[in-house]
Amino acid sequence: MTKPNDQDDDGVALTPEENRAVSERRSGSAKVVHEVIRIQGDDELNRPALSLLCSAFAAGVGISASVLAEAFLHQHLPDAQWTPLVTSFGYCVGFVIVILGNLQLFTENTITVVLPVAVKPSLHNFGRLGRLWSLAIVANLAGTFLVAAMLAHRMIVSQDQLDAAVAVSAKLLDNDAATTLLRGIPAGFLVASIAWILPNARGSEFWVVVMVTYVIAVGGFSHVVAGSGEAWLLWLTGKASFGWAVGGFIGPALAGNIIGGTGLFAVLAHGQVRDEIKTD
Repeated sequence: MTKPNDQDDDGVALTPEENRAVSERRSGSAKVVHEVIRIQGDDELNRPALSLLCSAFAAGVGISASVLAEAFLHQHLPDAQWTPLVTSFGYCVGFVIVILGNLQLFTENTITVVLPVAVKPSLHNFGRLGRLWSLAIVANLAGTFLVAAMLAHRMIVSQDQLDAAVAVSAKLLDNDAATTLLRGIPAGFLVASIAWILPNARGSEFWVVVMVTYVIAVGGFSHVVAGSGEAWLLWLTGKASFGWAVGGFIGPALAGNIIGGTGLFAVLAHGQVRDEIKTD
């Protein structure tokens, strides 16, 4: 017969089996989650350049499924006040593919690869961070450009589907650069929060990704990678200039995502445990 352990601070005696059951059901502490993400980030920082480029390019292609899904829903729904609430679910598709597929998405890296640098802020680590960020954003944008070009030339869609994709993308034109930057801050914060939540998701990863990215869509927030596909499409179909695509959306959205993901979420996430962790 298994003997109970000594009583804990609350006077509850548990057997070893019961203690294991409690541990399995208990969410990891902030310090544990921080370490899980730090290790993951350190692994990403050490990956070969070609691996990062291929993964990030695939992420750019994969996240373009968001534009397609939104367009297909928009094409078959009436013009009503509730329509955006439904079409916004399409926005989640690309993020599910990319995040659950462990592809290299720049905005996830505003926290994941930043924590190793926050723990050990050396020139070497800053150099590794700059290398990964540069490779990730360039390859992400190349992937979304490829899909946008295929859409614009109707290689994978019909004319009606292209018209729907342009109509869905045209909402970006409503914001100037300053507004896009400001709307990029909550988008960066929310995507970074996904990386923080997933270690404790325990089988609910799909719903975490859908819930958070749906908020980005219905809120009209600016995500640089997902939105770049729309910006490229507007340029390639003559609805906007190249200067607007790069300087009016991609640049401001990128800055906003970095502020929200690194400047806010990563700093806060690290700050809550910095006095509890030990470094060499």
